[in-house]
Amino acid sequence: MALAVWSRLGRILWLACLLPLAPARVAAGLFELSLTTDGPSTTGAEATISASLLTRDNSSLALPAKAHPYRFHWIHTPLTLIGKTEEDLSSTIRLVNSAPGEFPVSVWVTAADCWMCQPVARGFVVLPVTEFLVGNLVVTQNTSLPWPSSYLTKTILKVSFLLHDPSNFFKTASFLYSWDFGDGTQMVTEDSVVYYNYSIIGTFTVKLKVVAEWEQAEPDAVKGVMQKTGDFSASLRLQETLRGIQVLGPTLIQTFQKLTVTLNFLGSPPLTVCWRLKPECLPLEEGECHPVTVDSTEYNLTHIFRDPGDYCFSIRAENAISKTHQYHRVQVWPSSIQPAVFAFPCATLITVMLACIMYMTLRNATQQKDMVENPEPPSGVRCCCQMCCGPFLLETPSEYLEIVRENHGLLPPLYKSVKTYTV
Repeated sequence: MALAVWSRLGRILWLACLLPLAPARVAAGLFELSLTTDGPSTTGAEATISASLLTRDNSSLALPAKAHPYRFHWIHTPLTLIGKTEEDLSSTIRLVNSAPGEFPVSVWVTAADCWMCQPVARGFVVLPVTEFLVGNLVVTQNTSLPWPSSYLTKTILKVSFLLHDPSNFFKTASFLYSWDFGDGTQMVTEDSVVYYNYSIIGTFTVKLKVVAEWEQAEPDAVKGVMQKTGDFSASLRLQETLRGIQVLGPTLIQTFQKLTVTLNFLGSPPLTVCWRLKPECLPLEEGECHPVTVDSTEYNLTHIFRDPGDYCFSIRAENAISKTHQYHRVQVWPSSIQPAVFAFPCATLITVMLACIMYMTLRNATQQKDMVENPEPPSGVRCCCQMCCGPFLLETPSEYLEIVRENHGLLPPLYKSVKTYTV
């Protein structure tokens, strides 16, 4: 144990003695490494990693008179080194591996004439290696939309597959592409670019399966067919542009009445709707009103006017790809004109009701007079009386006359009474 401690202490003292021999700026720690890689890489293909020595303050690095003042030291196990290139302030290595995984690669820089000195700078990067094809699925359209992954319906889409192969590993391979556009349409092509037109709105996922085949010579001089595959996808949001806003509602209303205006949007939701009442029909500016999110193509506005005058609803709507404006004029009248509007119908109704009451009164008086002068009413009148009077109607004329006498005591009797005397 003591021997190991003394050995380590001796090594530290040795490095301390060599430290003054290093360049003056080394001790200041003003250097850093910038590492770049063209990964991820597929198994069997070459990957490139580059390291460049820079100053931390981005100032120009003063080189000594002799070339290659610094040396780059790489650790890349278990990756196989294919080649290495060094310049004054940079170094590049080419690596390959037959197994997938994520492999760390580190590098440090020392002075060229003092490799035992303290490192000028250190760097570290992870190189991903996969057994599948590496690439990207790119979707473009001949429209300039500021929203990512949003596209127009009924407009041609260009879907392209871009293979990532910086070392030209697949230069002799043949490819087969199987497309699925997410709306029930599938196709197989030998071209990496297709054109498609979505006719409906919604969110769709384009899926692509790529198969690459090529011949490769085996160690026993027999050619074998090699194959690699890859699955790729891209999410698309198909929208319709807002072609306009249809406004349904009255244009004339009185104060203190509730106004309801229906907005029909000719476009695809979700929408952001903003509206405001103005004395004139002018476009809305940013921040002039509070936006409301609408998840359908219809929306109702309600408002109660308290002051008469001419107003204009200024409406703005926008979805993920477009925006539009619309206006609706409303004329508001004072509510005091409401009694004058209904005065004539009310007066007419009251007149009709009074006429009916007078008619019924005169008719009853005429019927009673006819009953007194003509004890035997006509069959029609009798029938009417039977229906109206019901069980109170007396069948015999004598009973009817008695009632008439009782009700009309001032009428003269129809016969003279005979007095009888007993002797």
